[in-house]
Parts: sequence; C-alpha cells; structure tokens
Amino acid sequence: MEGALTARDRVGIQDFVLLDAHTSETAFLDNLKKRFSEDLIYTYIGTLLVSVNPYKELDIYSEKQMDIYMGVNFFELPPHIFALADNAYHTMLTEANNHFILISGESGAGKTEASKKILQYYAVSCPSTTLLDNVRDRMLLSNPVLEAFGNSKTLKNDNSSRFGKYMDIQFDIQGDAVGGHILSYLLEKSRVVHQNHGERNFHIFYQLVKGGEEDLLHQLGLERNCQHYSYLVQGECANVTSINDKNDWKTVRNALSVIDFDESDIQHLLGVIASVLHLGNVQFEPDSKGYATLSNSAELLWVSTLLGVNVQVLQEGLTSRKIEAKTDEVLSPFTTDHAVYARDALAKAIYGRTFTWLVNKINDSMGNKDSSRKTVIGLLDIYGFEVFSVNGFEQFCINYCNEKLQQLFIQLTLKSEQEEYEAESIGWEPVQFFNNKIICDLVEEKHRGIISVLDEECLRPGEATDLTFLERLEEKLDSHPHFVTHKLADKKTRKTLERGDFRLLHYAGEVTYCVVGFLDKNNDLLYRNIKDVSLQVSTHVASQFKSSLLGLTDILMSKEPWYVRCLKSNESKQPGQFDNVLVQHQVKYLGLMEHLRVRRAGFAYRCRYDVFLQRYKPLCPATWPYWRGVAAEGVEVLVQHLGYLPDEYKMGRTKIFIRHPRTLFATEDAFEACKHLLASRIQAQYKGYWQKGQFRRQKEAATKIETCWRGVQARKEKGRRQWAVKVIKKFIKGYMARGEAKTTDNSEYLAFVRQNYLNRLKDNLPKMVLDKTSWLTPPPVLTETSEILRQLNMRLMVRKYIRGITAQQKAQLQLKGITSVIFKERLKQSLKNIFSLFLSASLSASLPLLLLHHLFSLSLPSLPPSFFSLALQYSIPIVKYDRNGFKARPRQLILTQTAAYVVDDAKIKQRVLYTTLNGVSVSTLSDGIIIFHIASEDDKQKGDLIMQCDHLFEVLTKLSVVANKQSTINVVQGSIKFQMQAGKEGIVEFSSGQESMVYKDKNGHLMVVRSRT
Repeated sequence: MEGALTARDRVGIQDFVLLDAHTSETAFLDNLKKRFSEDLIYTYIGTLLVSVNPYKELDIYSEKQMDIYMGVNFFELPPHIFALADNAYHTMLTEANNHFILISGESGAGKTEASKKILQYYAVSCPSTTLLDNVRDRMLLSNPVLEAFGNSKTLKNDNSSRFGKYMDIQFDIQGDAVGGHILSYLLEKSRVVHQNHGERNFHIFYQLVKGGEEDLLHQLGLERNCQHYSYLVQGECANVTSINDKNDWKTVRNALSVIDFDESDIQHLLGVIASVLHLGNVQFEPDSKGYATLSNSAELLWVSTLLGVNVQVLQEGLTSRKIEAKTDEVLSPFTTDHAVYARDALAKAIYGRTFTWLVNKINDSMGNKDSSRKTVIGLLDIYGFEVFSVNGFEQFCINYCNEKLQQLFIQLTLKSEQEEYEAESIGWEPVQFFNNKIICDLVEEKHRGIISVLDEECLRPGEATDLTFLERLEEKLDSHPHFVTHKLADKKTRKTLERGDFRLLHYAGEVTYCVVGFLDKNNDLLYRNIKDVSLQVSTHVASQFKSSLLGLTDILMSKEPWYVRCLKSNESKQPGQFDNVLVQHQVKYLGLMEHLRVRRAGFAYRCRYDVFLQRYKPLCPATWPYWRGVAAEGVEVLVQHLGYLPDEYKMGRTKIFIRHPRTLFATEDAFEACKHLLASRIQAQYKGYWQKGQFRRQKEAATKIETCWRGVQARKEKGRRQWAVKVIKKFIKGYMARGEAKTTDNSEYLAFVRQNYLNRLKDNLPKMVLDKTSWLTPPPVLTETSEILRQLNMRLMVRKYIRGITAQQKAQLQLKGITSVIFKERLKQSLKNIFSLFLSASLSASLPLLLLHHLFSLSLPSLPPSFFSLALQYSIPIVKYDRNGFKARPRQLILTQTAAYVVDDAKIKQRVLYTTLNGVSVSTLSDGIIIFHIASEDDKQKGDLIMQCDHLFEVLTKLSVVANKQSTINVVQGSIKFQMQAGKEGIVEFSSGQESMVYKDKNGHLMVVRSRT
C-alpha cells in the first residue's frame, strides 16, 4: 500500500498532493493532460476527486471493477469514483453519521453521469434481498424517468439537467440501502414554450412522439412527426444523432412500471404531456375589434379531453381575463399577444405541476416506512455554470446556485481548514483564496440584493417593467465592484453591453444577463380564470428558489462532505481533445489549486485525542487496556511507540494532526492485525477450557468410529475392485469380437463405439452445404446410421439456407427465373449478366424524377397527379437507332403500367402501348440489340422500335413482368426483319467479328457485329 501512495503512475501522478511542483498551475495542467491522453480520467487531491469528461465510453465501470474497489482503503488503488463512493459508504457505517457527495462543474462536464455511477455502485455493493433489490431498482430507474422529464439538449450538453436534484440514499445499521428521497429545484419551465436555436424541449416530448405506440398516439391525438408541434420545432433540432428517442422511450416506460406507477397513472401522465403539445398548437387570430379568437378549436378539444376540463371554461380562460369588482365578475377580452401569453403560462404551469407530482410519486415509491434511525448519503447533482450568447432569468438562478455551492465548498474546505488549524494552534502557511461571499450577498442580501429588488419591483403598484427593474438595480448597486450596466460602465465596457443588460463578475468569470422577461418569469403569473383551470398559485420564483437553496445549504452543512470536481476537456464534445485554456479556466474557478495548496501545507487527517486513543490503544502495551492519565499524553506515548517521525504529526489543543495518508493507513493496518490477535487470545483461553472436557470423550468415540469406518471402507473397496475386473474383461472380449454380430460379449463395447463416434461427429459436423468430404468415416457397425445422419444434416443446412433468404433476394431469384425461361440457351453465353443484381430503377442522373413527372404531365394532362407516383415502374438509358439511316441517339426508356416511353431531356419521343406490342426480338449474340414490333394502325404511324441497351436481360425481364409479354419475346439467329413504316420492311443482320460495331451496310441493312472475345 505504501508503494501505491508514494510511487508515480506510469503516466502522471494519481494524487496531486504528491506533485513536486504543487504550486505550479502549468504542472497541474500537464499532469491532467498526461493522464487524460491515456484515458486516466480520475485524479485525487487528497480525498477530492477530479474527473475529466472523455466524451467516450470507457471500460472501467463493470461489476468486476466494482468488486476490486469494495472495502479497499481510499489510496490503495488508482483513483476512481467507485473508490470515493466506497469510502464514503464505509466511513458512514463506521462513524454512524451522515455524508453527502457534492458533484460540481460546468454544464456538460459529466456531473449527471458521475451520480449515475455512484448509484450503480451502491446498487451492486450493498447487501441484497428481494425487498432491498426492489428499492435499489427504483432508485436506479428514477434516473431515466427524471432525465426524460427534466433534461434536454442545450448548446453545451445533449443531456443537460434543467433542474436541480438532491437525492438522499437511506441506509440501515447493517448498511442496506432501504430507501431514498429526492428534492428538486427550479425546473426550467420556460423551456416548455421556448427553446433557443440549436436546443430542444424536454426529452419526454420527443420520446413520446417518436417512440410511442400507434394506439397510444391515436388515443392522445398525436402524430408521429415532431414538426407538427409548435413547442418542439423552435430550436430546429428535433433530431439529434447522439440521442435515440425510440430506445429511451422503451427505457422510460419500463422504468415507470418498476417504480410502481400503475397503468392508470401512466396514462394520465402521458395524457398531460400530450395536452401540452396540443396546447402549443392552439392559435389565435384577431376579430374585427382586435380581440383574440380561436382560429381552430380541434386542438383545444383535445386539451379539454386529456385534462378533463370543460372546453368552454378553457376557451374562456385563454381568450379573456376575469376581473373582480366587489361582488361582480367581469370578463375582459385578450388581444392575440395576451392570449398567447396566457396559453404559454398555462402550458408551463401544467408541466411544472406534473413534474412536482412525478417527483413526489417517485419519493412515495422509494420511501422507507421503518421509523428506526437511518444514516444517509446525499448525492447533489445540480446545474452546472452556464454562459450563453443570451443569458436570461434561468441562467441567473442557475449561476446563483453555483455561487452558493462554491461558497459552501469554501466554507467546508479552504476556510474551515484554516480556521481549524488556527483554533488548534497548528502553524502553517496561510493560503489566499477568493471568497465569493460578496457575490452571494450581491444576489441575496435583504433590501439591496438583486432578488430583493426583483421582488419589490414585481409587487410595486404602477407600471413595472423589466427596464424599471434595471433602473432600480442601478440606483442600489451603482458602486458595487461586481455589478455593471450600460449606464454604469466606462466607455470601453459600454460597447459590449446593451441598454437592457447587466453584467455580474461571478467566481467563474463575467456573465451578461438580459433583463427581458425577468419580471414575468419571477412572477410565474397566471390570470385568475386560468388559475381556476390549473389550481396554480403565483409565487416569486427567485425568492422561492433562494429559500430552497438556503435549505439545501443547511442540509449539506449538517453532513460530512465528499467532493467530485468535473471538468470539460473541450467545448466540441470530441474524444481525445484536451483544451488547455478551457481546462485552466475551470481549474481556477473550481478552486482546485487553492485546495491542493491546503492539502500540501496542512495535514491529511485529524482526530480528537480521546477518539484516537480509544481506537488505537491496543497497539501500545503502555496504553492497553486502560490509560489512566490525560488523553493527549496517552496519544503522545502511543505515537512514539508506533515510530511516528516529528514531521509526520502535530499535537493540537484537542486533536492530533497526521500529515500523510500513508502514516494513517499504516496505523490502521496495524490496528486491524492487532484486533485479530486480541480476539484470538480471548478465543484461545475459552476454547482451551472447553476443549479439555471434550477431548477425552471425543478420543474414545473417534477410536470406535475409526474402527467401524475402516471396515466399511474396506468392504466397499473390495466391491469396487471386483466390479472393475468384470468391466475390463467384458471390454477386452468385446474388442476381440467387434467384427461379429451383436452378442452378449460385444454389446457393451459396440455401444461404447457408437457413443464415441456420435460424440466426435457432434463436434465435427460440416458447416457448409457444399462440403462433401469432411464427414467422419463411421465404424462398420454405424455405416447405415451415418448415411442417414449425413442426409438429415444436409437437409437441415439446406433448410437454414432457404430460411435465410430475404424478401429482396427472393424477388431477385424470381426475376432471374423468368429470365432463364425467356432466354434459355443464350444464358450460357452471358452468365455474368444473369448473376448480377437487377435494379428496381435506373433513372439517368441527367433525367431526374421531377423532370419525368413534368414531361408526363405535359403529354398526359388528363391523368390525376397520383398517376406520377404510381405509374413509373422502371427506367434505363438506351441508344435508339432511327429507322431511316440508323442514326444512334441516346434516349431513356421508361416502363409504366400501361406503356413504354422513349424520352430525351426535352420531351417524350415515342409511346408504345403494350396492347400494340406484337413482339420483341433479340439476337443470340451478346450485342444488346432489342427490337419492339409494333402493330401499325395507319400509314402515318411510326414503325418498329430499334434500340441497344447494356442490360438486355434486365429490361426484357422487367417488360415481361410489367406488360405480361413473356410469350412475345423471341431470340433470333442470323437476321431480324422489322417494319420501317407501314408497308416497308427493313433488316437487321447479326454477325461476329474482331470488334463490336453497329453500322448501315451498302445494301441498306443495319449490321450488328459482336466481338468474339
């Protein structure tokens, strides 16, 4: 273990406390980069875990890895999130107190994944029973449900948490996970009705539309197309390559069932989600007086049905406002803008209440009914610091939350560390750090803080707007060093600020906020008659969030902390990329360098004298079993006996401070060994006394038992040997008579031969139908059986092959069958053509489908538009030869359901109805010449059609299928006569030559020469 503490890794240092240049930020970043390049994403700073997001899957989270880290001291193995989870768990059991793991970092740094891994570790490592497995399953499967309803794609993260989550995992005294409880904070409800470009709404909407069953979508009045819903298309990225909404839908449905949602709950939940989508499609238009009216009532009827609300009450709430005057109520009509605002406010309220109900339902499912004392480990997975091009009310609340968590980190680590050392009179070098209390006060201070000013402005009578709120901030915070607006800024800074912006200097850097929407979002306002529909109560969101955050801080302050600091390796979310500037910025605002300096300047472990002495007093004869003096003196005697060096520890007023973890672990290992030794001594005394009385009786009984047992064993051995002799004799006789007919002597031997052959045959069966030689040669007694088995095996392989043929392959084989029937002997000369795949269509790139539709529509205006999507069956480029002069012209041959068309890029040149097609002639050579013999109805009609095509078999097969002209296709040898026009014949002659050519001969015939090669 000591070697693991002091030795360097193959790449980099696994604990920054052991870094030589611990004050150098460059050395810190270099060490991170070295480890990241080798996929070592975890590094320690003492007991703090630094995690760098690799943006790829790593094989370090299997159950085998979990087993390795179970019950192992923190620094004994390489850094891992499992090590931190295991140490927190065992410390909780040992000390019987509460702990929490604070996971922090920017959005997209991997906080949500880290919390999942911790939950998975506890699910595997904790004791298992049926009841406990149910609790763990529900805790694990609450993650995909809450992610579906509370996460979405943002510009920085494809699975960004848009709410804060704190989960308490409850353990009983044996360490069993017996329950859990979730607290949620500030769901970003505005995302339901508006998303920035490149962002999406909450995952559940897309999962329902894309993955929902057809019957379910029909019941909810939904279509399987996200583009049809206004609330899902504002970000213009409904489809994301890294998100599989269909698979996620299946996961969520399964999770809801496991978490104890019955089918009725699920249907109601999905009905509410669908109602939000329908509500987003409710549109308004002004009447003659400019008041809002519904443009279409169909969507509102769906909302009414799904929510169980009277449609008239719902319509009235969306188009008018109820005003109370003494005992009278008056409805004031809305303009279209007010109606849209009321619609969006109702959608946000519905979704917000649904999310709260969902969290409460999950808590009921995971709740522990046992009233006995429990210890807990809390997991805090809450928003990462966010900076967008436009930052609004949501980013303000999220970044305020991060300020509070940073303040908590400062209080519990840096500041409390220094204060404790000073209180204990332990001298050390002070570490300077940025105390962000000034920023927290700027936001939350009573009467002067931004939240207080925002609440006052929301309650102020008169016309309060976002700009008047900004003016009030400028009045109260004009001299604050971390607050600046366009009015308060100098000339240089003013150029970077709009008049409706204010800028805060956070611990993570400067962030500019746009005040537009601050008052509306803080009010969370619903008009009175809409409240009657949703039963929603208006609150000041920022104040409520502030109170929740203070409550969370109190919860965390009452527990022992563990920290995971998550870092983004790059902004583009690409594996293997390490952005030094980005990582350096995160290292700075997460306070990692300050934490490292504290760990190096101070001590790794501290403990009260009485506790330390009580635990480790067995290690020293002078302190065991009782120490009669002062506890501090006893500890001094103890550490001197253990051989502590002067620089390894310090004695404070009430505590002993140990500098290095290895010193503590060496002491702990000695204590573990000593415990076993002491226990062994006590056991030895008792066992010796008890065993003396038992020994004599046992000795007598053992002698009698041995005598009887040896007799039994001897008789059994004799029987076994007699049986073995008989078996060997039978085997030898059977071998000698193996060629004779079956008798009593050779029957067992032949049975052995059969079994041996069949066992060998089972492991050496042919794998292919064409394998005729690898069948094992059978013994004479199994010749007939072997042949039957060989035939059965062949039939089985043929059957598997036939079942493996796809529908497309079957269709191809059917077409090839038709081709073989048509051409018979000619196929022997052109096997490569028949073996190649037939194409379903071969439209020329120069003649796109839209142009064909246009040409058809000009030539056949009477046909309906649906003809053009159904009539085209096949198309391929050809060369057409004129009947007079035989000039070659490139054309496109198109087959439809009723006729064949010859077209060029401009127009349809010729149409051949299948009813007028008397026959088709081709030669026995591989020349590609096709002649359509067309019936002549008058002298003006064109004659037969001569063309050349590279895919002759394919064209004629398609023609025979489409036009049912298989019997009219003739394969001719020598020459073919054709009609140049009515009453005039021409001849095409075929021959073989040195090279292929087509030309007009002196006798006026069309000569087609095919190369012999």
